[in-house]
This record gives sequence, structure tokens and C-alpha cells, in this order.
Amino acid sequence: MLLEVRHLRVAFKVDGRLSVPVRDVSFSIPEQGRVALVGESGCGKSLTALAVGGLVDRAEISGEIAGSPRIAYVFQNPMQSLNPVMRVGAQIAEGIPRTELRRGQRPAARMVAGLLAGVGLPEAAAAKYPCELSGGQQQRVMIAMALAQRPDLLIADEPTTALDVTTQKEVLDLIAGIAGERGTAVLLITHNLGLVSRYSEYVNVMYAGEIVERGAVRDVLDSPRHPYTRGLIAAVPRLDAPKDAPLADIPGTVPPPTDWPKGCAFHPRCSEAHPECASDDFNMLCERMGATSIKCIANGVSVA
Repeated sequence: MLLEVRHLRVAFKVDGRLSVPVRDVSFSIPEQGRVALVGESGCGKSLTALAVGGLVDRAEISGEIAGSPRIAYVFQNPMQSLNPVMRVGAQIAEGIPRTELRRGQRPAARMVAGLLAGVGLPEAAAAKYPCELSGGQQQRVMIAMALAQRPDLLIADEPTTALDVTTQKEVLDLIAGIAGERGTAVLLITHNLGLVSRYSEYVNVMYAGEIVERGAVRDVLDSPRHPYTRGLIAAVPRLDAPKDAPLADIPGTVPPPTDWPKGCAFHPRCSEAHPECASDDFNMLCERMGATSIKCIANGVSVA
């Protein structure tokens, strides 16, 4: 296994109150695996990914992260991630390991040109500033920067935010193609289960700082067992839906991490909630029911 995350917890002190946006997250990423972390905004997906790479400051972090792969990130907003006053080529060159430059291999400029070509950009792009590129081109630059580090694991955190549908597909196809060629594992963070079905093999559904369902993508999407997963799937627009059909949604919003509900955090929004779902003993009751691939009293099982 390339990476094992076990019982990850990330906590902050906010105005004297304890905020725990990531409460108990466990998942694994196999060698060359394609894994997705799915959930609404505010569920703790991005913070989990940052904690895995040791990029979270001023937080109390506990749990276990087994494995030491080289990790590179592709963030969701390249215009905010790229340095606006540095040319693209210089930013990519910063990611090239110094050891490779010292080996007397190709000069940095040629290596940058090769990385740009690998993501479908001309060599001339190296001389441009980020503001001179389109959103899709900027995201390709981010991918080139990530690949410059020769990662074992590429974490793509909502990499298609603010891109049009056609460019979204191009970017995701590019990530999938390069990962396949290089044998790089991918952790895709998204709220869109439609993307998961195409680009991932395994999925972890996250809500309120916890994994509530996990499994092979085909199994989870064909037979979702947790009410939250079913809600996310129902919210994916369908091309065959009647034109006047209302868009499905999940009532309510994700609560703030300073005020997670007792018991199952999803129970205030869940149409299948039982009285036990709001109990302080919710986790213990789930454990008694056995550990499989979901965490839900209504379905009688819990996440391992």
C-alpha cells in the first residue's frame, strides 16, 4: 500500500473554542491507485489532504499516516496558487529536484520545456506570466509544476473549479493520462460523483469530518447504502431528466465544525434518521453492528 491514513484528527482553537474539522478519517491509497474523496464543501476534504502532506500549521494533529510517498498537489484555483509576478517557466523550474539539476542532465530551461510539452503547452508559455494564460492553461501549468517533482502521489484538490465543462474534461483526462503513463497514484478531491465514476477506482464519501461510506466506485455508485451518498448521487444532473424537473438537493447545510451534532452528524438532514442516530452512543452502537463499508444505524453497519 502506498499510503495508509488511520484515524486522522485535525483540531484548532478558534476564539477559545475547539474546532475539529477532521474528526476520524481513515483511508488507503494503493500503488498507482486512483482514489476519490467526495463530499460537500465544509466536510474537511481539503484539510485532510493538506494534513496528509504535513501542510497544516497551528493545529493539533493526531492519528497515523503510514507510508512516505513523494506528494505533489494540484490546487483548485491556479490563479491564486501561481505567483502573479513570476514567469511560468521560473515557477515550474522551482519544482525540479536540485539533485536532477546537479547530475548534469538537461539544463533547467529544457526540462521546463519538456514538462510544458507533457501537459500540452508550447515552449513559449514559459516566458509568460499567469495572467497571460487562460484558466485551463494555468491549471496545466500547475500540473507541470506538480510533475516536476516526480511524485508517487498526485493530490488533485477540485482541479476543475471555475473551468468550463470542455476544459474540465481536458484537465482531468490529462491528469489521468499522465498518471497512467508514469505509474503515479491519484487522490481526487471533489463534490461531483459524476467525475468520480469516470476517473477513480475507489471512493471515500466524507461528511462532517468523517468517512461515512467507502468502497469500489462501481459498488458505491450502483448500490449506495448511506443516505448522504444517495443524496449526492441524486443531485448529479441527468441528461435524460425532463426539462421541467426540479434539481434534487439535500435539505439543509453542512454544520460548522465548532458545532457538529451529537451522534451521526448527518441525522438533522436525513430522512431515514432513527432516534439512536442522535445518541451520544452512536459510534458504540455502530461498532456493535459490525464494521464494513458504511457508518449508518439505519443500514445497520459501520465504517471499519
